Amino acid sequence: MSLATTTPDEQQQRQHKTVALLLVGLVVGMVGMAYAAVPLYEIFCRVTGYGGTTNTADAAPVSAIDRQMTVRFDSNINSGLAWEFKPVEVSQEIKVGEAGLAFYQARNLTNETLVGTATYNVTPQAAGYYFNKIDCFCFTEQVLRPGEVVDMPVTYFVDPEIEDDKNLDHVTTITLSYTFYPKRDVASAAN
Repeated sequence: MSLATTTPDEQQQRQHKTVALLLVGLVVGMVGMAYAAVPLYEIFCRVTGYGGTTNTADAAPVSAIDRQMTVRFDSNINSGLAWEFKPVEVSQEIKVGEAGLAFYQARNLTNETLVGTATYNVTPQAAGYYFNKIDCFCFTEQVLRPGEVVDMPVTYFVDPEIEDDKNLDHVTTITLSYTFYPKRDVASAAN
C-alpha cells in the first residue's frame, strides 16, 4: 500500500489555480457591486432624503397643520437640450400637509422632435425626506414636437412629520429644482 504524494510542481499548480479562482471571484464581485451601486444609492437617498431626494405618495395627508411653508420652483436645462424650461409660478405658499399643484412650462426651440428626462432635488437637503410628490412630469420622459409648448404639472405636499424634526424648525422655504437632460435614444422614445 502506497500513499499518494504530490510533487512540488503539482502543489504549485494547485496554488496557482486557487489564486486564479479567487481573483476571478473578486473581479466578478466587483463588477456586480458596480452594477448594484446606482440602485443601492438611489434606495439610500430615497429612504434618508440624502442629497435632497424627495419621496412619492399616493395622496396628501387627510389634514394639514398650521405651519406655513413657501415652496420655490427652480428650473435648469442641460446645454445639450434645445428647450426653454421655466416654472409658471416662482413660488407658492402652502400649509404643511396640504397638497400643492405647480406647473412648469417647456418649449422645444428646434424643428425636430426632442425627448428630455428631468432630475430633481430639494433644498435644504434635509427637507427632501419630508417633501412628497403625488404626481410629476419627472416620472416619465417628455416628448416635445418641433416648436411645441407644454405645461407640465407636479402635485406635491410637505409631510406634517417635518414638525417633529427639531433640526428643521427654522425651515420656512423649500426649493424644488429640476434639470432637464436630453434623452439619447430619441427615435424609440418619440414613438
